[in-house]
Amino acid sequence: MFNAISTIIFRATVAAAFSLVASLALAAEPLVTPDWVSQRLGSDDIVVLDLRTAIAKSGKDDYLKAHVPGAIWSNYPGAWRTTRNGVPGVIPSVEKLEAYLSELGVAEGKTVVLVPAGKGSTDFGVATRIYWTLKYLGHGDVSILNGGWKAWSEAGLATDTGNVTPEGDLFIAEIQDDLLIETPAVDGLVGSQTVLLDGRPDAQYRGKEKHSAAARFGRIPGAMSLDQNLFYDAQSERLKDLPALKASVPATLAADAAIVSYCNTGHWAATNWFVLHEILGYSNVTLYDESMVGWTADGARRVDSERTRLDDLIAWLDGKFS
Repeated sequence: MFNAISTIIFRATVAAAFSLVASLALAAEPLVTPDWVSQRLGSDDIVVLDLRTAIAKSGKDDYLKAHVPGAIWSNYPGAWRTTRNGVPGVIPSVEKLEAYLSELGVAEGKTVVLVPAGKGSTDFGVATRIYWTLKYLGHGDVSILNGGWKAWSEAGLATDTGNVTPEGDLFIAEIQDDLLIETPAVDGLVGSQTVLLDGRPDAQYRGKEKHSAAARFGRIPGAMSLDQNLFYDAQSERLKDLPALKASVPATLAADAAIVSYCNTGHWAATNWFVLHEILGYSNVTLYDESMVGWTADGARRVDSERTRLDDLIAWLDGKFS
C-alpha cells in the first residue's frame, strides 16, 4: 500500500513539475522575437494579431498577401478606440471591448501576440496602445513582436496567405483601474509631486505646433518632456536595447515616481507607458488617454507654452499663401 501511494504521489509531483515547466516556457514577455513566436504557432493557446494599418501605409491587402501563419488581421483604431464627449481616441466601453475580443478568440489562458508593421515609432505605438488596452482589461498574457512583420519577413519564417477567420471565445474583463486616469483626476495632480510625462515631439511640447484636434497649443502645466520616439531605433525598426532605453530616460525621473503618461490622444503615450512600466520596471505609471485633446477642450484649463505672437503670424501667413 505504501509503495502504491508513494508511486501516485511521485507521478503527481512529476506531472506538476512538467506542467510548471511548460507554463514557464509559454509565459509571455513584453517583447518577443520571431523565433519565440514561431515555436508557439499552432497551439490553441495563442492568438496572433496582425496590426498593419494605414499608419504604416499598409493594411488588410498586404495582410492577405502574406502574414504570420494563423494571424488574424485587426484594424486600428477600429474597435480599439472611440470618440466620447467630443474627444477622439479614447478607450471604448468595457462591454464593447469584451465583445470584440471575444470575436477575436481572446480569453483567459491565451497568449496574445501583437504584430505591428515594423515601420516607425508611431506604428510601434499601435501595438503598445493595444497592449496597454489588454492590460487595462486584465489580460496580462500579451506580447509585442519586436520589429513586427518586417522582422518576421527578414527572419525568413513561414507565411500564409488569405484571410483567417477567428474562432470566438469568451473574454471577461477584470479592469485594472490604476492603468487609466481621466481628466478631472489629472487636473487635481497639477502642481503635485506626480510627474506629468509628455510623449509628444518637442515642437508640440513647447507649443510651436499642435494636434489638429487640440483646442490650444502647449502642454499640461509643469509637464516633463520625453518624446516616445527616443525609445525607437529607426534603422533596425525595433525598440532599442535595454541600455539604450535606460539612457533615454531623464535622470530626474525616479523609478518609484508617480507618473502620468500623456500625448495628444493616448497613442504615443502608450509607448512611454510600455517602456517605463513593462520594460524598465517603473512601478507607478498610468495612462491619460484623453491627453491634450481632452485637456484643452475646456478653455478654463491652463496650459504652459513658449508660443509667441510671431509663431501665430508665421502660421497665419503659411495658411494664407500655401
